[in-house]
Amino acid sequence: MKLGLQLKLKQTLAPQLIQSLKMLQMPILKLEQTLRHELSVNPMLEEIEPEPSEENEDNDEINLKESEDELDPQLDKIDWENFDTNDFDEFKVKNIIAAEEEPFERVPVNEKTLYDHLKEQLSFLKLKEKEELIGEYVIGNISPKGYLVVSPEEMAEELEIPVEEIEKVVKMIQRFDPTGVGARDLRESLLIQLEEKGYKDSIAYRVVDQHVNELDKKSILQISRSMGVPVEKIEQAMDLIKTLSPSPAHGSFDSGAIPIVPDLIVEKVGDEFVVYHNDRNTPHLRISPGYRQLLKAGNKTSKDTKKYVREKLEQARWLLNSINQRRSTMIRVMESIVEEQYDFFEKGAAFLKPLIMEDIARKVEMNVATISRVSNGKYVQTPQGVYEIKYFFNSGITNEDGREMSKRHVKNRIEEIIRGENPQKPLSDQEIFLRLQEEGIKLARRTVTKYREELKILPARFRKRKA
Repeated sequence: MKLGLQLKLKQTLAPQLIQSLKMLQMPILKLEQTLRHELSVNPMLEEIEPEPSEENEDNDEINLKESEDELDPQLDKIDWENFDTNDFDEFKVKNIIAAEEEPFERVPVNEKTLYDHLKEQLSFLKLKEKEELIGEYVIGNISPKGYLVVSPEEMAEELEIPVEEIEKVVKMIQRFDPTGVGARDLRESLLIQLEEKGYKDSIAYRVVDQHVNELDKKSILQISRSMGVPVEKIEQAMDLIKTLSPSPAHGSFDSGAIPIVPDLIVEKVGDEFVVYHNDRNTPHLRISPGYRQLLKAGNKTSKDTKKYVREKLEQARWLLNSINQRRSTMIRVMESIVEEQYDFFEKGAAFLKPLIMEDIARKVEMNVATISRVSNGKYVQTPQGVYEIKYFFNSGITNEDGREMSKRHVKNRIEEIIRGENPQKPLSDQEIFLRLQEEGIKLARRTVTKYREELKILPARFRKRKA
């Protein structure tokens, strides 16, 4: 045996960062539930009115110096006065909606979500604290259909940790129920499902691995020739593949219709559009002044009590900072979107311009993954109606006169053409392509088919109706 010194670097994942990211990706209804839960478990938090009265402000003043010498040294490091106020402007809510307006319809939703289901399974594992935090972060980036929507590289960059640590946790979550959850694409999801069923060495596994993107284009005979496998074996493999789910979580966690409550509101004030955060139905929190009695008590307060107060105060401070960060981030992003899509807010959907998340990320100096969290699953109320924020992001197409039009505008035009067709003689994709060409919209024939499929419109032969 021998004694020695060893220098070792260790990366830790800040709980504040995880909390901020989780709150940023929450829609407004989930945020309300989270805040009310925190309000019930943290005595340092209390709910206040949106516009508190200032008449009792003077009575709330206390002289911290009177017990200064008797306090725990650790408590001295806390800026108590920063939280000891009834004004707390940083977290007050703007009263942006008139009281006489009809409130949003509120419907309680108690169904278990995919996020809750996966997080419950994560809690069953004996993980280190860092791995558990990474796991919660990864689960938060899984779509309702069960796919991982942010790459491990992007997550590693945002969390400032090695990508190998993210990959390790992702593979762990991919073994959760439902089978295939956490996959990055259809191919990976189907392969996971086959492996879980014990078909890793099967022909079906090879078909998915090599031809998953061609299953709707190639015939069984062509796949048979390509793989050098008898047609009968390919048919059996296809029958097995048909039993797999293209969306791992589809149908298992679908909830009933719930009201859409916008997180943001865009209103025209004078000649400008102003962005507000919709805090009407969320509790307005502040640090409770109740801790004053503990301060005045001096040495009469036990060390355990002081430690408890310090921990709860720190948690409350993180929460309030996260709320403020979420609000300011969402408003900054939406203000930039309004600047880029001004014509849409002024004139309507026909004037939506091409815009990608990278453009907004550069403009507000944020990570693209942050823009994705702000946009996904959150809505904004505009003079043109209520839209999901990601609606404003779409690629562009240049027409014959050099003007750019959004991909969504082109898809809307394809939908209009099909809606006006003769049901007895529906238009083929080639005919739709020629009509768009006549209108000056330049795009490839295969792009017409792609957009039609994205619109979930059947091919012409399936749209035909008898007189």
